[in-house]
Amino acid sequence: MLRPQAKTIDLDGKPDLKNPDLYMDGGFHEVFSRLRADEPVYWNPEADASGFWAITRYDDIEAMSKNPALFSSARHLGGHRIFDEHTLENNSTDASMISMDPPGHTGYRRMVTPGFVPKRISGMEDRIRARVTRILDAMEAKGKADGGVEFVSTVAAVLPIEVLAELFGVPEADGPKLFEWSNATVGEDDPELRVSDEYMRQCVSEMAGYAAGLWQQRQENPGDDLITMLAHSKIDGKEMSFATYIGTFILLVVAGNETTRNSISGGLLALTEFPEQRQRLLDDPSLIPSAVQEIVRWVSPVLHMRRTATADTEIRGQKITKGDKLVMWYASANRDGDKWADPFAFDVGRYTNRQAPTHLGFGAGQHFCLGSRLAELQLKILYEEMLSRFPDIRVTGPARRLRSNFISGIKDMPVSF
Repeated sequence: MLRPQAKTIDLDGKPDLKNPDLYMDGGFHEVFSRLRADEPVYWNPEADASGFWAITRYDDIEAMSKNPALFSSARHLGGHRIFDEHTLENNSTDASMISMDPPGHTGYRRMVTPGFVPKRISGMEDRIRARVTRILDAMEAKGKADGGVEFVSTVAAVLPIEVLAELFGVPEADGPKLFEWSNATVGEDDPELRVSDEYMRQCVSEMAGYAAGLWQQRQENPGDDLITMLAHSKIDGKEMSFATYIGTFILLVVAGNETTRNSISGGLLALTEFPEQRQRLLDDPSLIPSAVQEIVRWVSPVLHMRRTATADTEIRGQKITKGDKLVMWYASANRDGDKWADPFAFDVGRYTNRQAPTHLGFGAGQHFCLGSRLAELQLKILYEEMLSRFPDIRVTGPARRLRSNFISGIKDMPVSF
């Protein structure tokens, strides 16, 4: 069993799970291992807020995710992330369905669901494969010229942004703007991505203006895309409010880009670190769908989501008070030894076993990721084509990570083939 070395980022002598520096390498997994064993419901003080309960075991997180009446995502109670008050007030995504509970959440989710039904997703397969072929052609040409490539900007970031542009019904040339705005939205703790508060306000303003223009266009000329669905859908006879539309647009930009991009990058890094698993895929490509599930479990592209207790309760005997903040650490749950044999082994065949637990890389309950099938399809096609054409592709230098307690992201990563 491979375990990362322990890394301690302390607050008053105890692990501070809010500190983004903790997640700059894999050492945080050892911190979570200790908490799962010793304090699965762990009180984490905050220097700039009231503190939160860290929930680290799979079964507890799954149960919380399926009980929104007791564990709320609602914006007026605090929303879906660890925030200080200043950040919360300036975060537009909290106006979207990710920070709603049923029944309101149900109606808004129903507006977007037609864009992600299986028939629609499977109908995109040929176009995704054509994109992958073109992206890999460009990677090959660049690799021949330079002797290697930076994988994130050349491959991992390009595919999901182009697919997102298709979903929105916008030109692929708009992709770089969507990419920049997405990075700024989730990169509040990374000075390289969020250069200043002024830059962030500019990004949000540009994104809102862009989204407003699309709204107006689809009102006048509807099409077969997600923006049209949002602009014309109704709940109980009422259209989606413009503020909620803006928040939902930002949510879709981030969710449709960040998780897939970082799973692509993190998957290649894992195959480099576990060459015997790469060989299994080369010998038997039918394992790739299973490998996709294992990649998402391994990477856990979204590290956490937050809930707020709506009543006094208990978790594993620990009293939780109404109004307490609870943070569900998916990255911990996906290494829970109570759910997986040898959770610190990267095993591309793990999900050939129908009894294998469902990973929490896409969440659980009513907020389970709507785009999970689309993300899986992109990963499957990319790894099929990439391993077929470049069986020796590997990471050749350090992967520079996003400084974040929310997204498990890689900013750049050199590869050769």
